[in-house]
Amino acid sequence: MTKTELNKYKEILENKQAELEKVLRNRDAITIEKSPDALDEVQNAAERELAIRNLDRESNLLRNVRSALHRIDEGMYGICLHCEEDISLKRLNAVPWAPYCIACQEVADRNQEEGVETLDDLLVNAA
Repeated sequence: MTKTELNKYKEILENKQAELEKVLRNRDAITIEKSPDALDEVQNAAERELAIRNLDRESNLLRNVRSALHRIDEGMYGICLHCEEDISLKRLNAVPWAPYCIACQEVADRNQEEGVETLDDLLVNAA
């Protein structure tokens, strides 16, 4: 990967990081609101649950973006964390924070569907 391409990805990732940090600062949607109407309580709880899931998804994405920026600093960006092969530029253009090549990502997705813990899951649970 050329220095120009690496700088392009770094800029994309830094912009995404700033966008996600801004989104994650706004937590108004998860405040608990009381209502005398039971149906409103149920609606508020459902909306709060959706907001919490969105925050969780955005937090995971922010972790992935920060990890990709760290890999750029370490000189490991664009290399699959599992098989250590190059990640295709087509994949990096679509998902600049991708830690795995397509083949390893498919295996990770299948394992996740089957409930098999990945190395990342084990590390997160150990912390």
